[in-house]
Amino acid sequence: MKLWRSASLSSEFACLLLFSVLLAGCRPHQADAGPQIEFTKIPPNAQGGRERVDTISGRVTGARPGQYMVIYARSGPWWVQLWPDQYIIPIRADSSWSTTTHLGFEYAALLVDPGYKPPPTTDVPPAQGGSIVAVKIVKGVGPTQYAYAKPLRFSGYDWGVRTIRADRGGMNNPYDPDNVFLGADGALHLSVRKKEGVWNCSELHLTRSLGYGTYVLTMRDISHLEPAAVFSMHTWDDFGDQHYREMDIEIGRWGDPNNKNNAQYGIQPFYVPGNLAEFSEPDGTLTHSLRWESGRASFKTVRGSSMSAGAPAVYEHVFTSGVPTAGDANIVMDLCLVPSNNPLQKEAEVVVDKFEYLP
Repeated sequence: MKLWRSASLSSEFACLLLFSVLLAGCRPHQADAGPQIEFTKIPPNAQGGRERVDTISGRVTGARPGQYMVIYARSGPWWVQLWPDQYIIPIRADSSWSTTTHLGFEYAALLVDPGYKPPPTTDVPPAQGGSIVAVKIVKGVGPTQYAYAKPLRFSGYDWGVRTIRADRGGMNNPYDPDNVFLGADGALHLSVRKKEGVWNCSELHLTRSLGYGTYVLTMRDISHLEPAAVFSMHTWDDFGDQHYREMDIEIGRWGDPNNKNNAQYGIQPFYVPGNLAEFSEPDGTLTHSLRWESGRASFKTVRGSSMSAGAPAVYEHVFTSGVPTAGDANIVMDLCLVPSNNPLQKEAEVVVDKFEYLP
């Protein structure tokens, strides 16, 4: 009887030992996981701007001496924080880190080797590799907050008016929502005006994506614009896919008073040959249109206030290469300043009589 019990116990012990070995083999090896990044404070999910900042904090385990943190925030592109020359975030003795960041829809924390210099912006999320030892990306906290806080109803559509700064045409322009308003006749006015000694621009953004179809804009005489001012109607996708799905109708001389062409159609990126079509726009009321289809973008400008048959054509162009898919792009109208040796001398204003969309 004792021999049987002894054999039974030995068998049970062997089974228990084998089970423990197998269980240990199934567990992940923490030593192989590498450094780990966590967030302890995440800023809001919000469209960024130079004046919109918050604190982002976290911890990192497994970092080696000399390594440090770098933060990116995505609002349009990914932007290194807080500035391109202020990107090193030291790791404290207790493994924590913290910094001020501009707001974004998403935030990326990078653990990097000594000497790593991040690009100021990138269109793709930062990824592990090379001097980037570890990456963790999180969405901002709460519902999405856009920079278009002031509502406006124009031509039967709901728009949001921009309230914060934005980089346009190589300049970081302030935007004043009071510079966008409706006249007594219902026409839309966009202006550049001085406020506290600084020129403030204007912009509005359609609050929903309409997708493929024809976009029509009728404008009063815009030939009076000074070289430093540019007006545009363009498609824009904040999430950055396919070069932000940007296609433009732009009017202005881009800072050069000697520029013979004062208008252009384009798709991004503009530096690709064939992605830009420039022309000279005449005085008077003009109507511009963009017909957006799969793989095709057809632009046209005519004299008068209608695209009806027989309207005298000023210029037209069709793009069939690099045309973005519809995605979540919205329509943006913007009157901004660009770098110029001839800075703005007086207030600028454009008047839009109507906006139309035809599926």
